[in-house]
Amino acid sequence: MNLDLGSWQTILLIIDYSIKIIAIGFVPEGRRPSSSTAWLLAILVLPYIGLPLFLLMGSPYINRRRHAVLEEANKRFSQRKHVSTVPTLIPELASIVSLNKHLTSMPLATGINYGVHSSFHDSLKRMTKAVDNARESVHVEIYIVAWDEETDAFFQALRRAVERGVTVRLLFDHVGSWKYPGYFSLGKRLDAIGVRWHVMLPLRPWRWRFRRPDLRNHRKILIVDGHRAFLGSQNLIAPHYLLRKNRRDGREWVDIMVEMGGPIVTDINHIFAVDWYLETEELLELPENPAPTPGADHVNIMQLVPSGPGYETEPNLRMFNSIIHQAVDHIVMCSPYFIPDESLLEAVTSACYRGVTVDLLVSEKGDQFMVAHAQSSYYQALLEAGVNIYQYPAPFVLHSKFLLADPLSENSLGVFGSSNMDMRSFGLNYEISVMLTHGDMIEDLHEIAVQYRDASIPLTLDEWNTRSLGRRYIDNIMRLSSALQ
Repeated sequence: MNLDLGSWQTILLIIDYSIKIIAIGFVPEGRRPSSSTAWLLAILVLPYIGLPLFLLMGSPYINRRRHAVLEEANKRFSQRKHVSTVPTLIPELASIVSLNKHLTSMPLATGINYGVHSSFHDSLKRMTKAVDNARESVHVEIYIVAWDEETDAFFQALRRAVERGVTVRLLFDHVGSWKYPGYFSLGKRLDAIGVRWHVMLPLRPWRWRFRRPDLRNHRKILIVDGHRAFLGSQNLIAPHYLLRKNRRDGREWVDIMVEMGGPIVTDINHIFAVDWYLETEELLELPENPAPTPGADHVNIMQLVPSGPGYETEPNLRMFNSIIHQAVDHIVMCSPYFIPDESLLEAVTSACYRGVTVDLLVSEKGDQFMVAHAQSSYYQALLEAGVNIYQYPAPFVLHSKFLLADPLSENSLGVFGSSNMDMRSFGLNYEISVMLTHGDMIEDLHEIAVQYRDASIPLTLDEWNTRSLGRRYIDNIMRLSSALQ
């Protein structure tokens, strides 16, 4: 049957309206309003592009196997007991601990602060030294991994560890790492030194390994012998990320890694074991860490907070909101990508309205065009509410991630880890954070925050109001894209 032009136009019109009508009824289900609006806008304006993108990346669910493994892991975590050395917390802090425990099953624990490392080279030296002291196992789980001139010393330490009979396991994100020089020879080099490695969340449809292409495992962890751990924001790649433009412009990433001991390391190792099992189906036997002596130096009260697509309640977002709502005097937020959802934006601005000093530490110039413009679209509301925005000067990228509430108070709270304060970290990335109180680590983080602030350029409302109309337009367009989940 031959159809004329008019018939084809009628068919396409019916399909067009059918897509839009169906989308209006199904897209909003289980999503926050901003995400629903963004997806509907994409489908209504460009249905033949927006619908395939939604089908590819719009599902909020991961596959059944991952859900089952995470549920079983949570049951095991929930059986762990709170350590007896934890002091009685005030009700406000205890309620946030209870929230985290309910959402992630992770108990309260103690941890020893062996140092907050704010220099790439210092932290890499400490991690290399820890690997050289390993006797039984080294577990590495880092989002971006590259074997380059800066990280070579660490990989040589891994080689030496294997030669001593140490089991070395390495996980890195498939999509996160593949765009950097040396990726396609990395596996062969790791095989050559005896490292057991796997990529996380692989995109390999030819091997029937397919999943949402926008999901990432963004965690950054090193555990040595199950007793010492490093956790923070630093990837295993040179600070200029091996890109020619970054080398030319002098752009480097500024990060922190926290070195810890004690029972908190046991919990971190459990998270690694779950991620290792998800990629290999190998169960690991993990050592337990005894609690440090009460009153010992550098002991902190900690709680591990994992998050990601397997946690449908967004535990990191709820934790950030709860801490901000409980703050009395001062909040410090450091995040390279600050793109709040409605609840986080309301929590931050409400804190300002009730008299809390709020400092936001961000980069003067972001490393990603869309994300940087989406972030700056929120500056007007933040500045009008009274948030102090400090921009760490270009060409550096302030990549550290932490939140401090009332850092000079005896009831201070802090969070550090891999999680940005943006919608991607809340819903699409596997992240790992540590909430802490009652110890010296918050003081160390606060000192770093002061250093960042003193080196930064304050952004005023008067200055921001002089930005061009074109800048406002681009910011607002990118703001819409930030909610696509």
